[in-house]
Amino acid sequence: MTTDQRTIGPAEPETGGLSKKGLSAGTVGLIGAVVIGISCIAPAYTLTAALGPTVSEVGFQVPGIILLGFIPMLLVAFGYRELNRLMPDSGTSFTWAARAFGPYVGWMAGWGLVAATILVLSNLAGIAVEFLFLLIDQIIGSPGTIAELAFNPFINVAVCLLFMLAATYISYRDMQTTQKLQYVLVTFQVLVLLIFSITAFVHVAGGTAFDASAIDLSWFNPFVVTPAIAIVAGLSLSIFIFWGWDVTLTMNEETKDPEKTPGRAATVTVVTIVSLYLLISVALLAFAGTGEEGLGLGNPEIQANVFFYLSGPILGPVAFLVSLAVLTSSASSLQSTFVGPARTLLAMGHYGALPPAFAKVSPRFFTPGYATIVSAVVASVFYAVMRFVNENVLWDTITTLGMMICFYYGITAFACVWYFRKQWFDSARTFFFTLLFPLVGGLVLSVLFVITLVESLDPDYGSGTEWFGVGSVFVLGVVIIGLGLVVMIWQRIKRPAFFRGETLALDAPESLRRPRRRQAD
Repeated sequence: MTTDQRTIGPAEPETGGLSKKGLSAGTVGLIGAVVIGISCIAPAYTLTAALGPTVSEVGFQVPGIILLGFIPMLLVAFGYRELNRLMPDSGTSFTWAARAFGPYVGWMAGWGLVAATILVLSNLAGIAVEFLFLLIDQIIGSPGTIAELAFNPFINVAVCLLFMLAATYISYRDMQTTQKLQYVLVTFQVLVLLIFSITAFVHVAGGTAFDASAIDLSWFNPFVVTPAIAIVAGLSLSIFIFWGWDVTLTMNEETKDPEKTPGRAATVTVVTIVSLYLLISVALLAFAGTGEEGLGLGNPEIQANVFFYLSGPILGPVAFLVSLAVLTSSASSLQSTFVGPARTLLAMGHYGALPPAFAKVSPRFFTPGYATIVSAVVASVFYAVMRFVNENVLWDTITTLGMMICFYYGITAFACVWYFRKQWFDSARTFFFTLLFPLVGGLVLSVLFVITLVESLDPDYGSGTEWFGVGSVFVLGVVIIGLGLVVMIWQRIKRPAFFRGETLALDAPESLRRPRRRQAD
């Protein structure tokens, strides 16, 4: 393949079939994909931010809500695996939805993925800045003095942009560099979380816990919670803490055995994460209880950063390790999260759904360099503007992120169901993995999307900020989806070939149209 072909994409898309994009094939194994998947989810960062608010909604039933949120994620992951098995393409949701439902739905699925990751990139950079200053504060022992600097918007944005620059540089380089970095950062993060949890159990057993609570099986039953809206709120939060596993699929053109490894990595990632979350949540509930005073997890004053407030009482002189783990978590996730949008944008450019510049692959590193830089610039500008204009709205983007997750995960799950419609009843396996599991997962996410959209109309939803008499979360969600529609229409005018199905064809390949009896043979 020539340099020109790697840069602007080969000619095969003109036939409407899938084709390679010049990425470095065979560089990521199963373990590497799982590590990057865990990094993208950022368990230390997401759980310290989500545990407190979830407790305020569901109390001791947090483990049950985590399990409930895990179910649609796992069901959707099975759908992703089946699609990847047949069509390993870095465009994932974009490519698969386009082949199942046509270019317009495919384009919006790709937009949903890119929008979600851009939103979280900006927030990850902001969290990394806050925990950097918290860590320095803890180490030098100046209570609050250094930590307060993180809330100076000029200092905050400047340091945030440095984090973003470093993450962009690493992401621009080859995948081997990303893997090596993530092995170190993820291993450290997980080890600290395990030590944190085990030590909490030791305090409970030794009678030195803040509000020791006996572990009960009812904690794992989400349906103890009433009313039903509490389950919905908790479920929405738990889905947020699982998001990011699909990055293992966007690397499919760079993995060893691309038809199988990415799907296996996605399954291993979500199972590993749910196990870690259950361990941590049970340990902290047993240690601190759900009270609304002191170190109780129901205390609104500590809910924004539960790990920070509990780290001292649990770990004593090495409490700074928890802040370092959360800093490591957000920083490593910032870098690994670039993988998803960059490769989706690369595929969209490659198949003519976006300008050809997005199809450029670095001839030295074989990574989507142009798409990576664009993602970084957009996320940086968004964060800087929102930090100065309205910080509350910036944090509302986390809730909006949940809507975007439900949006594009749901479309992808339904794409699996429809794409394999001629195989539903070929065997028990195809019935469960191409019909029942992705259908149920997609329906759950669709219901959550609608409920969140309706609830977010209330100005009290999220930070309480309102625009035009409705909540800012609703406005952000509608604006992001609406902007996607506008950009899609513009691309339809500028690049009609993709929307006519000339570069990425609709419908299943010939292998799915064969009679069932012949497949059984």
